[in-house]
Amino acid sequence: MLEKGENKEYLPIEGLAAFNKATAELLFGADNPVIKQGRVATLQSLSGTGSLRLAAAFIQRYFPEAKVLISSPTWGNHKNIFNDARVPWSEYRYYDPKTVGLDFEGMIADIQAAPDGSFVLLHGCAHNPTGIDPTPEQWEKIADVIQEKKHMPFFDVAYQGFASGSLDEDASSVRLFVERGLEVFVAQSYSKNLGLYAERIGAINVVCSAPEVANRVKSQLKRLARPMYSNPPIHGARIVANVVGDPVMFGEWKQEMEEMAGRIKNVRQKLYDSLSAKDKSGKDWSFILRQIGMFSYTGLNKTQSDNMTDKWHIYMTKDGRISLAGLSLAKCEYLADAIIDSFHNIS
Repeated sequence: MLEKGENKEYLPIEGLAAFNKATAELLFGADNPVIKQGRVATLQSLSGTGSLRLAAAFIQRYFPEAKVLISSPTWGNHKNIFNDARVPWSEYRYYDPKTVGLDFEGMIADIQAAPDGSFVLLHGCAHNPTGIDPTPEQWEKIADVIQEKKHMPFFDVAYQGFASGSLDEDASSVRLFVERGLEVFVAQSYSKNLGLYAERIGAINVVCSAPEVANRVKSQLKRLARPMYSNPPIHGARIVANVVGDPVMFGEWKQEMEEMAGRIKNVRQKLYDSLSAKDKSGKDWSFILRQIGMFSYTGLNKTQSDNMTDKWHIYMTKDGRISLAGLSLAKCEYLADAIIDSFHNIS
């Protein structure tokens, strides 16, 4: 960028055109009919949080009667965002503490029971904080219910490429809904997968029923963005556009994501092996292998998590979530000792 002598003039309200093109193509696939037909409204926004907040303002203004359904549990900021935008929300069941897995029946029942035309907030991949994702078959069933209830799917995609190591695989849930002809909201973030945390780079995408609808939606999103933050940052947007637009750099990035996702999978395996070898109680720890992404939900409660910190000096969130990105293979056995002690000896 320095060599090209690029300046720091303001971007348009909707952001950098090359970034918006690249981000929509990464999400939906470059040859997706919705892109070719001009049915996607894309606005560069302030990473995942800003994209969610902009969409929340859109919901509040144009769907004032609608409610948003949020998974229980979810990322800590989701509720703040909708509260701040004055959008009412309620929770749908997601995590089952008995299996440390997905409460799929509860999830479906709650989505079914919600008033028709609700917005359903879904994590595209690598659910935060649980690391528990629906299977492809379960995604089909979720799409059935959402379609039947005339709900609006709203995906938060913060880890594309970072969960499985494949950009396409991690976008498959979103693409399934789009393929069915549904209108869909999708917030994106480049904090994790490209390490652009402080650049605040992301986008809100709205897949619409027709190109003229997409134009109107984009126009209204711009009206909301202008008094909120005026226009988005250019530096990180150029990084994304340059990396995706250069075949060599794009190939390097994809390889690095594969390596990172592979490292996290190895750490998961080592942690599972250590727990299984050390724990003589017969407890099944295989949920660790079924989870995906940088987080693992250990099933430890607040008191047990406090013991992890106070006695073992392992720092984690109080809901029992650990970040595997901060775990090396060498530390897996120590962590396993701490988890076993906290789980069995602290009530």
